Amino acid sequence: MVDSHTPDSGASVVPGADAEFPRSLDGRRVRADDARRFADLLRRQVHDGVFVDGALPSETKLAAEFHVSRNAVREGLDILRAENLIVRAPKVGTRVSGRRFEHGLDALVGLKETLRDYGTVRNEVRVVTEIEPPPTVARRLELDPGAPVVYIERVRYLGDLPLSLDLTYLVPDIGSQVAKRDLVHNDIFALIETVAGEPLGSASVAVEAVSADAHSAANLHAPEGAALLLLERLTRLESGRPVDLEYIRMRGDRMTLRGNLSRDSGAFPEWKVQ
Repeated sequence: MVDSHTPDSGASVVPGADAEFPRSLDGRRVRADDARRFADLLRRQVHDGVFVDGALPSETKLAAEFHVSRNAVREGLDILRAENLIVRAPKVGTRVSGRRFEHGLDALVGLKETLRDYGTVRNEVRVVTEIEPPPTVARRLELDPGAPVVYIERVRYLGDLPLSLDLTYLVPDIGSQVAKRDLVHNDIFALIETVAGEPLGSASVAVEAVSADAHSAANLHAPEGAALLLLERLTRLESGRPVDLEYIRMRGDRMTLRGNLSRDSGAFPEWKVQ
């Protein structure tokens, strides 16, 4: 009988099986699966600030709470330690060593707006210049051939903590005015709206995992090859005009992208459970 709190780990559900939870084909539980499941659940508790004083419960208590073995707990804690989320030391126990900051994907906001409750966001402005854009940038910003763009490169900090490396391409009429404003203390979104006299309306976003190249690693104070989140965002004014194309590399150990999704119940009426 399958324990209701401990689903058997494995690759697939046996067709026609009566078990309450998925089983592996041979019925065995794999400790690595339990460790990964435990790490996923504990990671969320860390992000949610469950451990107010930073101290995690003992391995025995964690094993009892998550219904896994102590060996699975140890392996799961090793996963989180490799992510620099916790530290473990003799006589000290296991403690939260850092936190990740959430950036929403369901609202069009800048980093300063997103992290206003966490502290002060400042920008190290590395480059502000006018360039002839590559054709792919010109096409996405719907610019005529030969039209320039304003290119801005910034490292963004929360206090003294580097969070992201932002490469920004702006349409020339708006970008030339944004470039004259205070780029150290402001989100580019806010500056665009001020200059354009029109609110931003929408953005197309893509997110993928990339490894830190030498340049990104140096700017983000991260090891070369470290995991980064690359967010590509094309932002339009409320009128629909594209004005801002950004490539934002975020430290994967410091940022979490989170959003709320809703399902249109009428979108797939032909999908029926048999």
